[in-house]
Amino acid sequence: MIWMKAGGRCQFRGCNRDLLEHLPSATPNKRLGYVAHVVAASPGGPRGDPIRSPALSNSIENVMLLCGDCHTIIDSREQRANYPEALLLEMKREHEARIKMLVGLGEDRASHVLCYGADIGKQESNLAMDRIGRAMIPERFPASKDPIKIELQGLASRDSDSSFWTTQQQNLRTLFDRRVKPRLEARELPHLSVFAIAPQPLLMELGRLLGDIGEHEVRQLHREPAGWRWAEDGPPIQFKIRRPTSFEGAPALVLGVSAPISDERITSILGDDISIWSISAAAPGNDVMRHKEDLSRFRREVRAILADIKAAHGEKAVISVFPALPVSAAVEVGRVWMPKADLPLHVYDQQPAPRGFVPALMIEGGS
Repeated sequence: MIWMKAGGRCQFRGCNRDLLEHLPSATPNKRLGYVAHVVAASPGGPRGDPIRSPALSNSIENVMLLCGDCHTIIDSREQRANYPEALLLEMKREHEARIKMLVGLGEDRASHVLCYGADIGKQESNLAMDRIGRAMIPERFPASKDPIKIELQGLASRDSDSSFWTTQQQNLRTLFDRRVKPRLEARELPHLSVFAIAPQPLLMELGRLLGDIGEHEVRQLHREPAGWRWAEDGPPIQFKIRRPTSFEGAPALVLGVSAPISDERITSILGDDISIWSISAAAPGNDVMRHKEDLSRFRREVRAILADIKAAHGEKAVISVFPALPVSAAVEVGRVWMPKADLPLHVYDQQPAPRGFVPALMIEGGS
């Protein structure tokens, strides 16, 4: 019974080791897990008691499933004082409640995980599957222990290599066509959870490749508290929309949600003969995207302003885009952009001073 309630995993907080994973290959008589007493079965054992030890020795509420290492820790003479009865019972309750909740999730809550970022193997703190899985629960759970990975190579050359953007855009398209598109077309990915950390122009390209058809959820990486779970705290973002008074100049779209972007930074690149449109946050910041609904509202604002720009400037125009966005918002710009309906986007990337914004890549129909 304790193996079932523990899901075959170590119940020590922070361990969660799968004690069944190596069962088929285990050597005979090798112990994979220990049914450990919280209050020792004998009065002289760890946390033992002359009266309670005999009374609780056969109670399932007094035992935990532990791996060998954690069993040694809680019972060792050197450390047992650090693990009193109340703490161990708290670990047991937390673990069993989590297993019960996970087992209760229906098959329709499964979601395949797509990770896009630089040096994924080194992004353990951000793109590790255990951290991603915890962020998805309880609304979703990973459909597989192995995510779909698209890795960004050669990020160090971003500032110096003139071919960086062309190379990375093509690399993203190639890997997407190989690892994601066939499975989307075959309907093998009914729900996709997207976790992406990359330069903003490439995040927009990823969004374009994903498109707005299909059930995809784009996640936001938070700084405080660190992780991918929607914080759902603080006030919602107040978006400010600005339209130019004249539509005679070429359109420029400023997306200042994570940081303010002054008009001077745009005119220094494109000149004064431009029409600046913008979506900005009333209080921009690096960790401003706290609510899932904020991202939905941002999508609606982008969708509306792209349509308005086309109506104002005509079908021959190209929109120069200057983003300072949370990662999720950058992906969603690409997702809501419609190849058959919207104007091409010439996306710029913010480089360290003194370079400022530089041309990065094009998002256009037929690409």
